[in-house]
Amino acid sequence: MRDGAVRERTPARRAAAPWHADPYVRALHAGRGPLFLRRADGWMLPLDVERWCADADAADRTVLRRCQGPILDIGCGPGRLVAALALHGRPCLGIDVSQAAVARTVRAGGPALCRSVFEPLPGEGRWGTALLIDGNIGIGGDPRALLARVAHLMAPDGLLIAEAAPADVDERVRVRVDDGRGDAGTAFPWARVGVRALLRHARAVGWSPVEQWTARDRGFVSLRHTPPPPRSATER
Repeated sequence: MRDGAVRERTPARRAAAPWHADPYVRALHAGRGPLFLRRADGWMLPLDVERWCADADAADRTVLRRCQGPILDIGCGPGRLVAALALHGRPCLGIDVSQAAVARTVRAGGPALCRSVFEPLPGEGRWGTALLIDGNIGIGGDPRALLARVAHLMAPDGLLIAEAAPADVDERVRVRVDDGRGDAGTAFPWARVGVRALLRHARAVGWSPVEQWTARDRGFVSLRHTPPPPRSATER
């Protein structure tokens, strides 16, 4: 592991054990699947490992063009977005709970830390843009808690760009990383939200929509956080 990757042992690190499971690590090392998130009822969501391990594509570039200030990629995976930003001299940082993902990000030229979004992070309150791409709105299985946490990371005029599920869905489930061949990791909480649900959860914790767009059949939303108005003297 190179200098940009930091390995930590904390409660959040231990909770991230599914992303250290052999099916996920093997897929990252190979740069390809098959890989799925499997629910207890047997339903499986394909994970696009090949796209994650490739260079940023046209849809990704619609996201990167909208980024402002220093950029935090939450759940950066193998780091295609961070690498693309760093290549163009943009200040950025990727975070991911998978040590294999962070190591791959660093090898690709992107700065990254092995850390959970719910742990203390560098630059809290100063990030210009936060990214929740590739289904990462599902981190932790509670979109509102995640969105509230991201709000604390942002500069006052910061921008959040999130990718929504293609279906009109709002679900919280327990899933396992599964290679489709009988090898699976331990269960962990996850969430899937479409655009409508994402906007509803975002508004509930103070985010206001700025823009919605679709690129290559992927849907994106950008938002800014509106802090609550100051309390009047009579309310104190």
